Amino acid sequence: MGATSIFSSPPGNRPVPDLIEESRRLVDASNKKGVLVRLLGGVAVYLQSPQEGPLLPRPINDIDLVTRRGARTAVTGVLVAAGYAPDEMFNALHGSRRLLFFDDANGRKLDVFVGEFAMCHQVPIADRLDREPLTVPLAELLMTKLQIVQLTERDQRDIYNLVFHHDVTASGGDAIEADYVGELCARDWGLWRTAKATIEQCQKNVADYQLPPAAVSLIAERLDLLWAQIEATPKTARWRMRNRVGDRMRWYNEPEENAQSK
Repeated sequence: MGATSIFSSPPGNRPVPDLIEESRRLVDASNKKGVLVRLLGGVAVYLQSPQEGPLLPRPINDIDLVTRRGARTAVTGVLVAAGYAPDEMFNALHGSRRLLFFDDANGRKLDVFVGEFAMCHQVPIADRLDREPLTVPLAELLMTKLQIVQLTERDQRDIYNLVFHHDVTASGGDAIEADYVGELCARDWGLWRTAKATIEQCQKNVADYQLPPAAVSLIAERLDLLWAQIEATPKTARWRMRNRVGDRMRWYNEPEENAQSK
C-alpha cells in the first residue's frame, strides 16, 4: 500500500492487532516525542465510554488522529517509527490538512487531520487538543458526527453513545459543552443546518434500538438540551445573511473520501 519513505521504522516496532490498544500506543509514542495528537472517530467514542463498553457497540475499522498545524513532519516521523507506511502521493497533495498511513500487517488505514476536521463541514478540531489525555474534547467529538449529511447507522450509534454516557451542560466539566457546540453552529449556517437535520433524525430513530425506556428518555432529553443551546446562541451576521438563502443553495461539501465508516 504505502510507498518507500525517507523515514524508517525500528525493527520490532510494529502495530499491534488490537485496535484500541494500538490507538493508546500511538498517543503514548507521540507524547514521548513531544508531538500532540489526539484520537477521534469510533475509537474515541469507545474510549469515552464506560469500562464495560458503550451502550450501542459497533465495529471499528481504523484509527483517526488529529494534530495541530505545522506538525506534519513530526507526526509522520512518529507514525513511521511506529510501523506505518505513508501514502506518499496523497500526503504530498493533501498533507497541509490531512495525512494517510497504512498498517499493512493488520490491513488497516490511519487518517491524520491537521489543524481542522474537514468533511461535510469544517470543524476547528485542533484548537483544544490538550483538554483530554487520549481523545479530542467531547464537544468536538460530537460535532464530527453532527456534521455528517448522510448519516450512517454507525454514526447514529456514536451520537447515542456520546449523549447517553455524558451529560450535556452549558459549559465545562466532564460533559458535552453545549455552549461550545452552539458557538460553532452560530458562526456557520451550513453546520447549523446539518446539525439540525442530524439531531432530528436521531430523535426520530432512537426508539428503533429497543433500548430501556430510561435510556431512550435520557438520550432524547440530552439531545433536546443540546438543540435548545444551539438555538439560544446568538447568531453572527454572516449566519443571518446565509439564513436568508436557506436550502436554495447547497450548504455542505462532498467529502473526498467516505469518512462515515470510521
